[in-house]
Amino acid sequence: MGFNQQKEVERRRTFAIISHPDAGKTTITEQLLLFGGAIRSAGTVKGKKTGNFAKSDWMDIEKQRGISVTSSVMQFDFEDKRVNILDTPGHEDFSEDTYRTLMAVDSAVMVIDSAKGIEAQTKKLFQVCRMRGIPIFTFINKLDRDGREPLELLEELEEVLEIESYPMNWPIGMGKGFEGLYDIFNNRVEIHRPERYDGERFLPLNENHELEIDHPIKQLSIFDQVMDDAELLLEAGNEFSEEKIANGQLTPVFFGSALTNFGVETFLETFLKFAPAPSAHKTKDEGEVSPYSEDFSGFIFKIQANMNPAHRDRIAFVRICSGSFSRGMDVQLSRESKKIKLNNSTQFMADSREQVEEAVAGDIIGLYDTGTYQIGDTIYTGKEKVEFEDLPHFTPELFMRVTAKNVMKQKSFYKGLNQLVQEGAIQLYKTYLTEDFIIGAVGQLQFEVFKHRMQGEYNTEVIMDPMGTKIARWINPEQLDEKMSSSRNILARDRFDQPLFLFENQFAMRWFTDKYPEVELKSLL
Repeated sequence: MGFNQQKEVERRRTFAIISHPDAGKTTITEQLLLFGGAIRSAGTVKGKKTGNFAKSDWMDIEKQRGISVTSSVMQFDFEDKRVNILDTPGHEDFSEDTYRTLMAVDSAVMVIDSAKGIEAQTKKLFQVCRMRGIPIFTFINKLDRDGREPLELLEELEEVLEIESYPMNWPIGMGKGFEGLYDIFNNRVEIHRPERYDGERFLPLNENHELEIDHPIKQLSIFDQVMDDAELLLEAGNEFSEEKIANGQLTPVFFGSALTNFGVETFLETFLKFAPAPSAHKTKDEGEVSPYSEDFSGFIFKIQANMNPAHRDRIAFVRICSGSFSRGMDVQLSRESKKIKLNNSTQFMADSREQVEEAVAGDIIGLYDTGTYQIGDTIYTGKEKVEFEDLPHFTPELFMRVTAKNVMKQKSFYKGLNQLVQEGAIQLYKTYLTEDFIIGAVGQLQFEVFKHRMQGEYNTEVIMDPMGTKIARWINPEQLDEKMSSSRNILARDRFDQPLFLFENQFAMRWFTDKYPEVELKSLL
């Protein structure tokens, strides 16, 4: 068969695209898929009337809202690389799912709207990337519209995110007057809409960064100014450093327009030169697993139910960390030390899912799940037990009491509730004595999706009673006295039966700690 594991791993480039909603993430994802031949036409989320929805958006609610709710995975080949893109939900309420997705990638691409700059959501996601020390590449989008000054955007990037930046190219004009890019890295000019001139897309520059050939772009009043500005910037700005890119300390910045597909291919080519292949993953016992290890290992970072409405299916997304996967192999589930045969697996393409026969470190595969897996599970082969580090877990801030509208539908209500909780979309709690169900989420939209999916996928209408924001704090069961509970600090259990209080506000929590100074409250288990 001639399968060379090391060579295959070195070809892999696995990254997530992060951005604020509407910065153009779905559009750029689609253009990348077009280059890889993974899709034949770019659908756009905006085309609601035509029903031509983005290929990477799955659920009905996404089509209604035009936002990506689930992190889909897409794979394609470009030049000699095998590229895995994880499309993360850009909506602020889906941060928890997005954070976990960022644990499964080797680098991140940050898409920024040139008119809006860095927005709150982007900053949060960026911090997760920083925490992991993974390389971050920046694509400043929508240059075909009027936006802010490029220099101002770079300054904001450095100040707000505290990261050095290096412009890989520099825009020539903006909005209606957008003429192209001075491609600093490749020492050439890339023409926007070359059909207006002689059709040449790239114009080479000489050693002094001058355009020797006669071209109408040279006559533009802004042309010399842009070239001078870029030269000055390079002399006074940060030095290009591959080492700093690798450590996530410097972000290469690319300008372009995803909608007109300008600058995207140049970005992809350069990104693949500097984005890392899969690296070692840390385990709980402070060891590391090399991607080149012969034994298979991977962790589950996401569980998604009912991706195919025709079949009631649940898929566990696995990031492969080492070894190679082949269909039908046996693996150990470290949490339960039990053996599982991986017969049913899937790989994700933009508009189809295919049975995957083989995959290596860096790849993302989907395993059909009947309730075996939990988020954060490690699966492995070999004599040595492997357990990867825990995935970050975020404490919800919004809470709702939830009940089934129809008492006769209790069975499907419990099933839906438990499955959606296992996906990690919402957190589930029960009041300590009365066992009323309370669901918690990081943001309001998660409740809407929960309600929509309970109705659409489990045929159960739910009644949701808002409890507002609460502060969740866990307590050691040995220190618990039920009398500590009051209307201002509701006592509940989480899905693992651990006790916690839901405090009304900071004041209620301070009052509690003053009254019970010996009781230790934890924000996370």
